[in-house]
Amino acid sequence: MQRIESSLPGVFELHAKVFRDGRGYFLETFHVAKFRELGIAETFVQDNHSCSQKGSLRGLHYQLRHPQAKLCRVVEGQALDVIVDVREGSPHFGEWTSIHLTAERQNQAYVPAGFAHGFLALTDTVHFLYKCSDYYRPEDEYGVLWSDPGLKISWGIESPIVSEKDRHLPILATIPRESLPLYSEV
Repeated sequence: MQRIESSLPGVFELHAKVFRDGRGYFLETFHVAKFRELGIAETFVQDNHSCSQKGSLRGLHYQLRHPQAKLCRVVEGQALDVIVDVREGSPHFGEWTSIHLTAERQNQAYVPAGFAHGFLALTDTVHFLYKCSDYYRPEDEYGVLWSDPGLKISWGIESPIVSEKDRHLPILATIPRESLPLYSEV
């Protein structure tokens, strides 16, 4: 397993060794001991699977009192995975990075707790899987508007398919400090 750093400290891409032959391929997608060696110490407690059509944008979401680290991958299609540092007091507050996840490359994205996360479906059908380090709690879900002009995220699309809920998320500059995760140096 290879770890590739992103422009945001703590966020990185993972590449597994893929064994291909005439039958198809095989790879290890999760191995606790190997992931600990790569800096992923969380215990993942929930797996999620979403299926999206091309142009669908989900996010940007985070949980405040029950923050979730995420390990994301695509098993069909391609997605632009976007991660934003929304931790109050972080030297990288308001900065974002993206990782192009594809079923063909079998790469993964690691999103630490305290970051907002979202993705855009780039192909006709995208099956997006992700592990979470805490359970989803609808009452604890917060978010940032995908098109926040202060973030200047390069989504590569002007009119994505967005849920009604996500369409009405606030911009980062208007979110009260008490509704943002706190940064702590570890």
